[in-house]
Amino acid sequence: MHAQKTVLVTGASRGIGFEIARQYAEDGYRLVTLSSSAWARDDLVPARHFSVDLSDRAAVDEAAEAMRGEAIDIVINNAGINKIAPFAEIDPAEFQRVQDVNVYAPFRFCQAAIPNMLAKGWGRIVNISSIWGMRSKELRASYSTSKFAIDGMTAAIAVEHSQNDILANSIAPGFIDTEMTRGLLNDAQIQALLSRVPARRLGKVTEIAAIVKWLGSDTNTFITGQNIPVDGGFTRA
Repeated sequence: MHAQKTVLVTGASRGIGFEIARQYAEDGYRLVTLSSSAWARDDLVPARHFSVDLSDRAAVDEAAEAMRGEAIDIVINNAGINKIAPFAEIDPAEFQRVQDVNVYAPFRFCQAAIPNMLAKGWGRIVNISSIWGMRSKELRASYSTSKFAIDGMTAAIAVEHSQNDILANSIAPGFIDTEMTRGLLNDAQIQALLSRVPARRLGKVTEIAAIVKWLGSDTNTFITGQNIPVDGGFTRA
């Protein structure tokens, strides 16, 4: 049954996206991936890969049209960027770039997949938001705006299409142990951060991927329109 379903995972070349793609592939789903560069991993080979600059709207539109032919059943919009700056100093072009990558691209990929989902009477969409799409933080205006927006779009899709068994949810990862996290923060900074996380540790990419995969499966039959934090308790502390 899984082999008959096609899953699109964006930002699939590393980190959370790669683990999501790996788990789906391991269970026999047909895998379509997207990243900003050509696929260069030999430990996982997708059925099709799109190399797209998500800040280029024309390229995103072209990819979205091509995706219509892939008969995508499950959309996982994971790709995203962050730009830190004081609010009054945000470059409008950079602000727009964050919205293009984090909101416009997922919007177009959902649009591309939903007609096939409607034809089959089944579909699942999981958009990766952030804890900064549930609360905010200084210097995060561009990113937070985009992540609140992706959650709003997810809720709108759920309201419109859940009656068609097209279930749409967001998840909001907290502080996750990825190359990006380790590259941005040293050990002392990570320990200081974790003092604010009730679980007192970083999350694992496997933990994020597991809930994404469950939400995007036949097993999930009634959860829709939600933004689910996976954050070790951070947003409740």
